[in-house]
Amino acid sequence: MTNHALVVIYDEKARQRVLDCIRGAALGSRVDIKGPRRTLPQNDRMWSMLSDIVKQRKTIDKQEFTADEWKVIFLHALGQEQDILPTLDGRNFFSTGYSSSKTTKVEMSNLIELIFAWGAENGVVWSDPQLASYEEMRRT
Repeated sequence: MTNHALVVIYDEKARQRVLDCIRGAALGSRVDIKGPRRTLPQNDRMWSMLSDIVKQRKTIDKQEFTADEWKVIFLHALGQEQDILPTLDGRNFFSTGYSSSKTTKVEMSNLIELIFAWGAENGVVWSDPQLASYEEMRRT
């Protein structure tokens, strides 16, 4: 038995492989089962929404942020841990920790809903036609 196995369950054969791995695992082994990863369309929508926020110069306490910074702010609001570390020259900081690439479909849906709700409360006009038409329906 290897120390590490990653199996994506696409069919019953893969499900059986997972069960075989568990049966052969040493006591004390850890098992982490996660839901399906976020989709590329979800990822595209998130970045589109974050770009709309940046382009419209939305702020928190009059401070502007990049799309990456907004992403971290929203991930933190969902309870995802983030650490802030200094750069080697000590002039800047960067975040590390939970990445949106690790999110499941459900987590990404929650993130998009949070961004959408925040945008609605803060007057964001969405460039995505589907979001814009949904927002228009909510206003009428």
